[in-house]
Amino acid sequence: MNSETYRKQREYVIRMRREFHENPETSWNETRTQKRIIEELEGIGLHCEKCAGTGVVATIKGEKPGRTVALRADIDALEIGEASDVEYRSKKQGLMHACGHDGHAAMLLGAARALVESRDELKGNVRLLFQPAEETLRGAKKMIEDGALDGVDAIMGQHLWNNIPAGKVNVESGPRMASGDPVIIDFYGKGGHGSLPNETVDPVVMASSFIMNSNAMLSREKYPMEPMVLTFGEVKCGTRFNIIPDEAHLEGSLRCFSQESRESAWNRIREYAECTASMFGGRAEVNIPKGTPATINDEVIAMEARKVAEKVAGSDNIMNLEKTTGSEDMAYYLDEIPGAMVFVGSGFEDRETFPHHHPRFDINEDALEIGTGMYYHFAIDYLNSN
Repeated sequence: MNSETYRKQREYVIRMRREFHENPETSWNETRTQKRIIEELEGIGLHCEKCAGTGVVATIKGEKPGRTVALRADIDALEIGEASDVEYRSKKQGLMHACGHDGHAAMLLGAARALVESRDELKGNVRLLFQPAEETLRGAKKMIEDGALDGVDAIMGQHLWNNIPAGKVNVESGPRMASGDPVIIDFYGKGGHGSLPNETVDPVVMASSFIMNSNAMLSREKYPMEPMVLTFGEVKCGTRFNIIPDEAHLEGSLRCFSQESRESAWNRIREYAECTASMFGGRAEVNIPKGTPATINDEVIAMEARKVAEKVAGSDNIMNLEKTTGSEDMAYYLDEIPGAMVFVGSGFEDRETFPHHHPRFDINEDALEIGTGMYYHFAIDYLNSN
């Protein structure tokens, strides 16, 4: 396969990325984005189906029979006001692509154009998944429910990653991103006057004690080499400085890298909250809805993706990267079929690089060619291998 087939898509991919960036849409609201993706795919002769509401699925059928490989890109933006002054800045107040999904969608469109040119050499089919609502960590699940993976043998997804410079690529087997479970706890006591705490059962003290001690408790029970993060970002209690309330409400998140650690933490958080409440004479109700599983790359597919990365970026530009406690709904696909998530460096070396979800987030567009090449060559190499 001629690498120039995908490289000549460079300007197209940059143009599409900037168009998506200028017109961000939040999760489940990606109607314009969906429309433009369909227009672009139908323009190269592909039949498209709407999926998961605002997503798109299309299949490139090779001239020869074989397996089916899926390529996934997410398409939603965030409720963040853009603070940068780039010429392609968001046209929508309070909304922006602050995570690179505009680039993902554009790279997959570019790869689709290149793959259509090469379809006479494809031994099998390429399923294109343009997924909505990754930021809710629910879009992939809905795509699967709507049949996006039916008949698919393997999958590859990518994330533009500002933590590493453009030109570098990371792909490794095993856990790459953490599970993400909401943790919701309500402590109940007996309210009263702040001057007479002895006449009350103070839920503020229960909640405070739990927050201060829960991480210490978990750290004593988990294997030290197994990362786990429990964070509370929302605490609601009381209406006035001298009134002890009847209840206190906590919301946070739990991040783990294995199902065993995850289930153990669920049980211990519940037990410790109830024990803490009881110690102060109150009670606790714990709700831990099952969230996104850990993103775990298949060993064989990760090895194949790494070979592709060496071809596209050069073996000297393949780097190791510590797994991250952020979560990704790519995990749902990887729970169903073998696959891998690849991190493509998109940081700058000649100016400041801002992190994901920052108002001044931007990507080094040199990364787009590498990401397009990863999609293109992974599909071809997977389908044409034994």
